[in-house]
Amino acid sequence: MTDSEKLDLLLDKVSNMEFRMTNMESRMTSMESHMTNMESRMTSIESHMTDLESRMTDLESHMTDLESRVTDLESRMTDLESRVSDLESQISIIKTDVAALKLVVENEIRVNIQRVAEGHLDLSRNFHEAIKPCHEIEILSVKVRALESDVQEIQRRIS
Repeated sequence: MTDSEKLDLLLDKVSNMEFRMTNMESRMTSMESHMTNMESRMTSIESHMTDLESRMTDLESHMTDLESRVTDLESRMTDLESRVSDLESQISIIKTDVAALKLVVENEIRVNIQRVAEGHLDLSRNFHEAIKPCHEIEILSVKVRALESDVQEIQRRIS
């Protein structure tokens, strides 16, 4: 093979290599653009993820606040239930006391009031009967004074 053939062959190979290199460069450029596109997408995804993380953190804090409120409400409900239970037991005691008082009023006080009233009527009758002679004495006393005045008038006329 002659030098010129060798050179031609070498030139062919270099040309082929250049073609391949150009092809590789275009592929690399295409890959670089894809990589740039992927990087921008990743940046966008990262910002969305950061936003989501922020929202999740806010949600977690709200949930913690809500849990504390629910716990507070539960403790208040427990306190309220114990108060209601205490009130119910006190009302039960009051009902028992009222029933006992009703029995005392019906069985003892009412009977005693009737006895006192009957005794009062008897005393009132006795008092009126005892006063009756006093009224008669007062009437007689008034009549005697009137008669004394008449007698004095007569004596004054006679004299």
